[in-house]
Amino acid sequence: MRLLSKPALQAVLSSQKTLSHEGSRPFWGWLNAVFNKVDYERIKAVGPDRAAAEWLTRCGAKVRFQGFDRWQHDYNGLPTGPLGRYKIQGIDATDSCIMYKGFDHLDGLEHVEELKLNKSMYIEDACLERISTIENLQASLYKMEVVSCGNVTDKGVIALHKLRSLEHLYLSDLPGVVEKEKTVERLQTALPGLDIELDLV
Repeated sequence: MRLLSKPALQAVLSSQKTLSHEGSRPFWGWLNAVFNKVDYERIKAVGPDRAAAEWLTRCGAKVRFQGFDRWQHDYNGLPTGPLGRYKIQGIDATDSCIMYKGFDHLDGLEHVEELKLNKSMYIEDACLERISTIENLQASLYKMEVVSCGNVTDKGVIALHKLRSLEHLYLSDLPGVVEKEKTVERLQTALPGLDIELDLV
């Protein structure tokens, strides 16, 4: 059975015009919550990397596996083979519907080096705080982008100081970040080697 990811489902519904504009918002909110539900039995059965890849692609994000240059975005095209063979090295959640309730999928990932949270409407301070407390990500994550996430404030950005391996951080179009100099100073104090690229108006 083929599972439709959110982008594929949107395309089908748009072509069939099955939903009015007014009725679509509550539906998509419900569907996004369903896509983010954590199935702990599935994580046990297929391993954290496979389960996380399924969650991410289901929500419209992309993943890059260790040893591969290509980003994988098709849920039904995820590689098959021995469990544990494919390790997620990069996550690109641009325009995705990932939300806090799905972040338990990140707990078992040990090889994530790059994370992009761009134009992700559900990303908020709690998400960045959650990321910063995951020990595996503290050790592996060295490159991160947070762009056009309207619910992120100084509090969420400052929480990233716990990512001790972080070397590159790009912040752009974050209207909720108002104390830019103070926030950057706190990050630099905690992570002296961190290169911060700032594009905040």
